[in-house]
Amino acid sequence: MERRRWSLNSPPWCRNETLTRVKTPQGLRRPSRRKDLTAALKGALSGPLEALMLGLMRSTAQYDASELKASMKGLGTDEETLIEIVCSRNNKELEEIKKVYKDMFKKEVEKDIAGDTSGDFAKLLLALVQTKRDEPSNVVDYEKIDEDARSLYEAGVKRKGTDVATWISIMSQRNVPHLQKVFERYKSYSPYDIKESIRKEVKGDMEKSFLTLVESIENRQLYFANKLNDAMKGKGAKEKVVTRIMVSRCEVDLMKIRTEFRNEYKISLYQTIAEHTKGDYQNALLSLCGGDD
Repeated sequence: MERRRWSLNSPPWCRNETLTRVKTPQGLRRPSRRKDLTAALKGALSGPLEALMLGLMRSTAQYDASELKASMKGLGTDEETLIEIVCSRNNKELEEIKKVYKDMFKKEVEKDIAGDTSGDFAKLLLALVQTKRDEPSNVVDYEKIDEDARSLYEAGVKRKGTDVATWISIMSQRNVPHLQKVFERYKSYSPYDIKESIRKEVKGDMEKSFLTLVESIENRQLYFANKLNDAMKGKGAKEKVVTRIMVSRCEVDLMKIRTEFRNEYKISLYQTIAEHTKGDYQNALLSLCGGDD
């Protein structure tokens, strides 16, 4: 039972501000230490509100690391979470996640990924967590852009079967501005754009992974806006997806995600949350969102 009530009188949206809006449940003394507060939250809350509040008790890297661990824990793999985190984070974020993951779980994240995935899917995820992506440069190498665009085309649409290794190499190692230009140049070789080509060439987890990569490279904030919209279509909401994005991005780029959401869907993220969630969970998300646009 969700027993806490929220106050939305002021606009800050970061995790600490949202946590301070929680009133202590009746009969529960407000703990002074973070560890005690976590235990108190577990005892006082349940369901999506509990998941949201416990997520806010962690740093961004700790939250991402814990979500990765949970996605690979026990029987089966939560591929959606695994793909979203690994394929949408930049070098700096992935390096911090790897460090925190080892501190928290006493194991390398690469080993867990290798043990829980297989084939080309494992190769792509491992290539990304190795953080070999070039850093952006002030020099635009048009020859390399053309070469990479042609290589992507020749490794996929042009031939029978797909040379996935070439796709993985280019998409995991080139910097973001370079790849944005590569995807534009690709259209001069292929009758399909890069996303259409991916849908034609690969299926399942590989399709989802490459599409997540491309969408994050093209516009990362729009990617998250689209995922939030998809999670809140129709009746109710996919609370796990909404919680994961709101918690993981609240101190990174949530304001930009709000802007992209408004531009794309002509309605604010705040209004969408209000329409598709309810109760204390809704109040918490609205506090985290920070305001209407």
